[in-house]
Amino acid sequence: MHEQVYTASKRLACQDFIDALDACHANPWAKWTGGCNAAKHELNMCLRKERVERTAKNREKAKERRAKIEQAWKEIREE
Repeated sequence: MHEQVYTASKRLACQDFIDALDACHANPWAKWTGGCNAAKHELNMCLRKERVERTAKNREKAKERRAKIEQAWKEIREE
């Protein structure tokens, strides 16, 4: 299973998908024959959604920081 699943925020956001995959993996036959692929795919999509949201937020913060830096340099050049 994904290592990143065991962080608190992921467990809250994707808890239903984690539980479904754990329940499916309790049956070794389903685990070995691909019976859990749908549950795993759903968990991957949930984790992907979390990652995409996090990276979009980080990108916006970086743009804001960059704009502040550019403004500071502009003020320094004008002096």
